[in-house]
Amino acid sequence: MHVGVLAVQGDFEKHIKAVRKCQPKAQITEVRTPEQMDGLTHLIIPGGESTTVGLLLERYGLGEAIQNAAKAGLPIWGTCMGMIMMASSVAGRDQYSLNLLDITVERNAFGAQVHSFEEEMQITGLHEPLMAVFIRAPIVTEVGEEVEVLATINDKVVAVRQGNRLGTSFHPELTDDTRLHEWFLSWS
Repeated sequence: MHVGVLAVQGDFEKHIKAVRKCQPKAQITEVRTPEQMDGLTHLIIPGGESTTVGLLLERYGLGEAIQNAAKAGLPIWGTCMGMIMMASSVAGRDQYSLNLLDITVERNAFGAQVHSFEEEMQITGLHEPLMAVFIRAPIVTEVGEEVEVLATINDKVVAVRQGNRLGTSFHPELTDDTRLHEWFLSWS
């Protein structure tokens, strides 16, 4: 297993720690260049600032490399900003998109950083509820026909799956619970 974690900006170190906890023998690469995508079995796109990351993905050709890897079947998971980058559109904004999930998202849907919160929730695919951390989190406002809704909070969609692509509004890497990482890493 060779897991890549996009490391151009954002909370990538916590994802690396979570992967090491549940898959200690996995090779992990901090992905900063298109060449570092070669040989990956999984890719995680962490939280961060979507405008900045979009500019960096375009500038260094990483966006195209990620899109090509997705077309070749690479399992990809985006958390918070990562889900925003994977969305086909962002409500009210014209910004860079990897266009990997047939969804529309609304940025900062739960409010500013001061409105961050934790919520226990059930996620399709996990047997027991998961504690989820929401920090300036997006919500999914529209889903395409091939998108499976995995979790909602107050009727707001916060986790989706489309084939081998996963998008979550929240930050599972900020808890000690690695079940979502384990589930994603079981995909081939």
